[in-house]
This record gives sequence, C-alpha cells and structure tokens, in this order.
Amino acid sequence: RILSHLGMSGSWRISNSPTGEKHAHVVLSGPKGYLSYIDPRRFGNMYFVSKLKAQLHLDRLGVDIGSPQFTPEYVYEVLKKFPNKQLKPFLLDQAYFAGSGNYIACEICARAGIRPSRRCGKVTKKECLKIVEGTKSVLTGSLKRNGMTFSGGYVDAFGEKGDGVENLVVFAQKECGLCGGIVKKTVLAQRGTYYCPSCQK
Repeated sequence: RILSHLGMSGSWRISNSPTGEKHAHVVLSGPKGYLSYIDPRRFGNMYFVSKLKAQLHLDRLGVDIGSPQFTPEYVYEVLKKFPNKQLKPFLLDQAYFAGSGNYIACEICARAGIRPSRRCGKVTKKECLKIVEGTKSVLTGSLKRNGMTFSGGYVDAFGEKGDGVENLVVFAQKECGLCGGIVKKTVLAQRGTYYCPSCQK
C-alpha cells in the first residue's frame, strides 16, 4: 500500500499523458493513464507499507474534522484535557483534529467567535457547538468552490485551481467577511494567525 501525506503543497494529478511538471517526484502509469505526485516545496511524505502498518499510522490521527465523529462533545472533551493550550494552535494538532490546516483553524475560530489565543480550558460547551458548525461552514464553502488555491498553490487532481478564497472571512483578508471590521494578524506557535477583534472575544 501507498500512504502519502501531502504536506503544504503536495497533490496527486490524474492525466492521460505525462504531466511534464517539474516537481512530479513520483509517476505511476497504467492502462488508463498516469497518476503523478507533485510537490513543489517537498514537505510531503510517502510510505510504502503493509495494510497493518498503514492502519497503525492512521490510528495516530485524531477524528477527521469533516467526519460525523467530529461533534461538540468530542471537541469539548479534547479541549478540557489541555486547558492551558491556546485554541488556534491546538486546532492544528493532527493527533486530535485530523485534516485541519492553518487557514482552516483561523476560519474556525472566526466563525465560532473565539479569539485564537483563548485558552482551551476557557472554551464553553456552547462554543464547542459553534466550533463544529464553523468547521462545517469552512469545509463546505471550500469544497463547493473546488478547494483553496493561494498564489502558486493547490490544484485538484485534474490541474484545476479552486476559488475557495471567496469563502474566507479572516485569513489573509483586510476586512472581516462577517462584520466588515479590520482584520488583525498575529503569530501563534510560529504560524501566521488572522482574527477580527470585533467578532472574536
């Protein structure tokens, strides 16, 4: 089995002929065409493992934020285990929030109305519901727009860019998409973090 982690810029590409991409580091061919792994920044990883080892690797991940198991009860339980952690950086921990990324975590906090630096122990049960609802809003908006393409970034399996940036409310924005206020940027756990001082408390 092949198990791959895309990192920040990795993607798989389906094509009828070799892509000719400079950063196509792995190319698999078959009777129906080509499957290429492309990763300009080389942050991704690839593993050739048995079924058992693949499952062991996947078991290290937390609940997928796009799955039915990502519930307010799950979020509340996890946050209470780490009361002193800051919310937004913690949302990037794949051992608990699989599938989250930097822009997603910023957007979740914005839509939940929570300041990204808030300590996890201060997040209420009601706010955990808002976190789950905010997550669904972020993911649904991005998927409807074919994903999130920043400059020189993501394309889908057929090489098409997504316009999910239209769904953003704070990440890399000047004005909040929810209230129109000025968005501020700070750094938390060495990651650029965007938030709206008016919407997020």
